[in-house]
Amino acid sequence: MNELWQLVESVFIKYSLVTAFALIGVVIGVSYSISVRITRGRMHGSAIAILIGLLLAYIGGVVTGGKKGIADIECLAGIGLMGGAMLRDTAIVATAFGVRFEEFWKTGLSGIISLLAGVFVSFLIGALAAYGFGYQDAVSMTTIGAGAATYIVGPVTGTALGATSDVIALSVAAGLVKSMLVMTLTPFVAKSIGLDNPRSALIFGGLMGTTSGVAGGLAATDEKLVPYGAMTATFYTGLGCLLGPSVIFFVIRAVVGT
Repeated sequence: MNELWQLVESVFIKYSLVTAFALIGVVIGVSYSISVRITRGRMHGSAIAILIGLLLAYIGGVVTGGKKGIADIECLAGIGLMGGAMLRDTAIVATAFGVRFEEFWKTGLSGIISLLAGVFVSFLIGALAAYGFGYQDAVSMTTIGAGAATYIVGPVTGTALGATSDVIALSVAAGLVKSMLVMTLTPFVAKSIGLDNPRSALIFGGLMGTTSGVAGGLAATDEKLVPYGAMTATFYTGLGCLLGPSVIFFVIRAVVGT
């Protein structure tokens, strides 16, 4: 039995990226089953998958004493590559190529205003929070502010600016919290904010920005609204990645002086 396990483990280690995809597939399958059968769709499967991922990362860190979570377990090292910057940035570029500006232009002035307001307000809140907790240099403030925009914009901005790994990790954490809050709370507040038509979904996506959070929240509210919210949320991500390491960074540096 021990020899069989060693053989299986050696295969997992040799094909660690394939193992990573298989594990993520299982986690997603379990998450969506829990969403449908236990929460009756009120909590989207993506939110549950994120919670499971965070739990596994914690367990991996405790078991191995390492710094990469579950990726420190040798046979699951492929998760470090799967969740790394290379595939992340490839996904961002692929998403951006799938969006046409003329389609966004059809949303009208309200969509454009919501998009710009969502990006700048998120950066401002995140930067102020960073400053309040002692991260008072421009690079850290911009990176954490970018994380408050989305957990994708955070690491992209931090990498471009040369932020430290702990600051980038904080930006990802801020983005994950935002994404999960949007996912879980959207169905409960949708009625009170009039989130029941394509126009309001477009504005909502522009204000919130987190594509996974908006898509998950709208899916639990009304699946027909998902494409509308996801479209402006995708533009939000792209705009944040462009403005974060450039315009917003220069503005913050001009204010704090470092």
